[in-house]
Amino acid sequence: MPETSPHSAGINDGTDTYSYLGPAGTFTEAALAQVPEAQGRAWRAVNNVGEALADVADGRSVAAMIAIENSVDGGVSATQDALASVPGLRIIGEYLVPVNFVLVARRGTTLDDVRTINAHPVAYAQCHLWLESALPDHGHIPATSNVTAASTLLENAAADAAIAPPGIESRLDLVVLAEDIGDNPNAVTRFVLVARTTSIPAPTGADKTSLVVELPEDRAGALLDMLEQFATRGVNLSLIQSRPIGDALGRYRFVIDADGHVLDERMADALLGLRRFSPKVQFLGSYPRADKQPIEFTSRYDDEIFIEARDWLRGILGGEPEA
Repeated sequence: MPETSPHSAGINDGTDTYSYLGPAGTFTEAALAQVPEAQGRAWRAVNNVGEALADVADGRSVAAMIAIENSVDGGVSATQDALASVPGLRIIGEYLVPVNFVLVARRGTTLDDVRTINAHPVAYAQCHLWLESALPDHGHIPATSNVTAASTLLENAAADAAIAPPGIESRLDLVVLAEDIGDNPNAVTRFVLVARTTSIPAPTGADKTSLVVELPEDRAGALLDMLEQFATRGVNLSLIQSRPIGDALGRYRFVIDADGHVLDERMADALLGLRRFSPKVQFLGSYPRADKQPIEFTSRYDDEIFIEARDWLRGILGGEPEA
């Protein structure tokens, strides 16, 4: 999508604007292109995750698309930390984008000339095996995005080459020195759409719930106690990652993706147990899984089981005779 596309026009009070990590041509833009509601709206390119979330929090955009996890490099720490620190935001959808990379340079540059490389830190990490083999003595200059890494080559000579998305040479006057330099040809990045809302998408049977949880105290078994809130309700965790809270050494919060929807009885019961266990639980949202794979669980965790158990207790408290 060219930088002068209709999406970049008509930015207003935020009700019709979507923010994404720019400039045009990034994988984040490709993720936003998967959102039906965003088509025909204004798209605002920003420089980092913090700016994207600030757009939403301050009302400049209705939603922001941000990368949250990669199949090779794991969770995107900048996104996880930002979501944990900006209140009032919810994840309303997730999207998957296959990723691979090319090495580009100014015209006249050969692979033997490359000593320093511009690259976004996540992209750099996903290409380290190729780089160590082909350019073992190179240096790295971090960039804010994959497209910015490439465009900077035309602005100054601080780097000789850049890691960029395939097809970048059709946008910029650069040449491709090497293709398919990603370490894993099956690499996928997971993006989430974040909005300032209290509404929750309806359950589909193929959903995910994201949370940020702080342990109430640092003691032996505290993490196990937290995990048991999910295990005893039959809720599978697809991601659990620790991030430093920052107020003291050794203090961590946990970013969690759990299979299921908050309106599922087993998930709701797990969240109640989690809240009793820790007063610092941040609900980031329940939303449809991008892969649309139905959540599998054993029949003893069906909604009806939890409902019957509550009815049974209600009957005891109400003085009803047991059948």
